[in-house]
Amino acid sequence: MRAMRGSVLWGAVLAVGVASPAVAEPVEADLSYHGYAVMEGGRVDVRLTPRNHGPADVADATVRLRWSVPLEARTAQRLPAGCARTGERSVVCRTGPLAADGPGERISLGVWLRGRPAEVTLEMDTVWADGSVDRNRDNDRQQVLVLDTGDAYSF
Repeated sequence: MRAMRGSVLWGAVLAVGVASPAVAEPVEADLSYHGYAVMEGGRVDVRLTPRNHGPADVADATVRLRWSVPLEARTAQRLPAGCARTGERSVVCRTGPLAADGPGERISLGVWLRGRPAEVTLEMDTVWADGSVDRNRDNDRQQVLVLDTGDAYSF
C-alpha cells in the first residue's frame, strides 16, 4: 500500500511538472498604410490611414515615419496625441485598435524640416503590432518622394 501511495504521488508530481500553461499562438494580421504627404516651405503634412487586412484583429500597432532629412529642433514640433519623436529624423504613432478587414482611425501630423529642403523622402513601416505576425511586410513599408510644391503625393 505504501509503495502504491508513493507511485500515485510521483505520478501526480510528474503530471504537474509536465503540464505547462498553454502558450497562445501569435495571431496573423496584415497591416498597410495609405494616404498622402504635402510639403510647402519646409513643413510636411502627412495624413495616413492604417488598415488591417486580417485575418485577426490587432489591439494596437505603431507606425514609424522617417524622413531623409533631419526634423527641426524638438521645440518646433507639435505632434498629435499618440505620436512621439524618436530620433533626429523619425516619429512613431499609435494606430489604435485595428479590426480585421477594416480601416483604423486616420493619423494626421505635420513636421518642420531643418534647412527647408526642396525634396524629402518619407518612409513608413510597422515597428510593433501587438505581437501579431505579418507575413506580407511589403504593403506596410511605404516610401514616397515629396517635393516642396504644395502638391499631395500619395502612397
